[in-house]
Amino acid sequence: MKMREFKCNTKRFEKAAESARRFSRDEDGGVFTIFVTVGFLLIFATAGIGVDIMNFERDRASLQGTLDRAVLAAANVKQKLPPAEVVKSYIEKSDVRGELSEEPEVEDDPRVGSRKVTAKAEVDVPTHFMWFFGYPQLTASVTSVAEEAIGSLEIAMVLDISGSMSWDSATDDKSKMEVLQEAATQFVTTMYTKENPDKISISIIPYNNQVNAGANILGNMPGVTTEHSYSHCVDFVDNDFTEYWIDPNKKLNRTAHFDRRNYNDDYNDEIHNISRSVCTTRAGSDITAVTNVISDLHSQIAAMSPGGNTSIDIGVKWGAALLDPQFQPVINKLSKQYADPDAIDPDTGLDVNTGVAPKKIVPVTFDNRPMAYESNVKKIMIVMTDGENTENWILNEAYRDGDSDVWYNPNYEHEVETCWYNNRGRLRCRTDRYGGEYSVRTSAPGDTPEYYWTRQELEGQSEPFGGEAADQSVRLTYPQLWNRVTLDWNAEYNYAWQSNHNQTWYNNAFTEIYRTKKDTRLQDICTKVKGKDVDVYGIAFEAPSVGVTAIRNCSSGAGFFYEVKADGKLGDLTLPQVFDSIATAIKQLRLTQ
Repeated sequence: MKMREFKCNTKRFEKAAESARRFSRDEDGGVFTIFVTVGFLLIFATAGIGVDIMNFERDRASLQGTLDRAVLAAANVKQKLPPAEVVKSYIEKSDVRGELSEEPEVEDDPRVGSRKVTAKAEVDVPTHFMWFFGYPQLTASVTSVAEEAIGSLEIAMVLDISGSMSWDSATDDKSKMEVLQEAATQFVTTMYTKENPDKISISIIPYNNQVNAGANILGNMPGVTTEHSYSHCVDFVDNDFTEYWIDPNKKLNRTAHFDRRNYNDDYNDEIHNISRSVCTTRAGSDITAVTNVISDLHSQIAAMSPGGNTSIDIGVKWGAALLDPQFQPVINKLSKQYADPDAIDPDTGLDVNTGVAPKKIVPVTFDNRPMAYESNVKKIMIVMTDGENTENWILNEAYRDGDSDVWYNPNYEHEVETCWYNNRGRLRCRTDRYGGEYSVRTSAPGDTPEYYWTRQELEGQSEPFGGEAADQSVRLTYPQLWNRVTLDWNAEYNYAWQSNHNQTWYNNAFTEIYRTKKDTRLQDICTKVKGKDVDVYGIAFEAPSVGVTAIRNCSSGAGFFYEVKADGKLGDLTLPQVFDSIATAIKQLRLTQ
């Protein structure tokens, strides 16, 4: 086997090693200097570019922050200045470098409380190092978009239930009340269709010559007087209509429970007691406050019935209160009270009728309503009437409370035979039995007591009829008296012995509030409500011209006013279609989730 020989070129390796040693000993360092210089330039350029980029980002972030604040301010629907001008003003008055690159874009629909603002700006940032590479400046472009959306919706429906609502409407075979009930019911249904019910609360405020707030509401208002509990209205004075709120702790006179309208031609008309109290108590007349329970709202609307005069001013006053946060303590208490305490099983704590947790008067989810006046809370009032403001009556202070001079004996029984001839000429008789007898003290407090027995028409009696034993005649307070008899009956019979009985006990017993004053009050409260950015929709339903004007002036403007004329139509809209139009407009609000 032939062996391969390997030869090593020793001289070549020795020369290379010697060259390396000379380079390492060379103190001139020319080659090394080149390497260091190039490295330094690379580091310097990199650092310089970093500085330019930092300056760019600083100016960009500053411009972005300013533009964000500008569009947020401009998108606030409560901002009264033109949104585009707000954006421009922010940029011009700030210390930020840069300017708007184009006119701000505004999508504004105040009818539904929605506004979207888009703005673009740019700033040129000079470079200190990158210009070496052909970039003398960097341009930062920023865009900001702000849209105000509604997080919660509060609606107050102020609905007319006065006597004229019983009249025939222009809709065939339907009264005005029936048309209203159809329209309002559908409105409620539409409002909650495909919406989060916890975002929307509705209050219904029926009104005639007064507003029946209901026992639950007045029971949670410490400032309301408590001389009786027969009905649940309050009397407002002029200054109350210059305030858009009701303070639950402020003293308010409970409306006296009295009937000033019924006139009695017969003594025994007293058995009817009072049927037309200034403060109505009939079913469906009380307020349904702050709820999303559709069945309760529908039931309230279905139960409404017509009767009484018209006080739009008082209706709007209560509607405003149910949208104002000062009323929150009352609503909060109602959210803790059971709607029907008697229906609760003491063992399970459940509703005996439904088998589930008992219902509260106000749903717990609304325990913080009415909410504050904020941009994400939309408050809406719908005011509907078929008439105009008419007279209202307030019982004078002397007759509101305390003991009257009238006694009543419930144990007295009296038979009255009434006879008549029928259409065949035959005599027919009927015997009616009546109970109770009134007595009136006729002498001054310090004099010997003398009484007038009303039914017997006997003066000069030494004691009330039947005596003053516990089970006989009882002295009535004024609230008890007015709960039994009308003003007219009391003047005509209990005080028949006085020569001026009608003047004293009827004409001078109450104060009348006339339409002109009520129209002024209405405009005062409407102005205050609109000043809090509450959208007021006004509906004049087959109303006279005075009522049309009052409702138009109360509304938030042309786009918020509807007049359904005597032919039943507004253009092509009937009353149900008007309510549907309002519901559609409201539902355009972007309810945030």
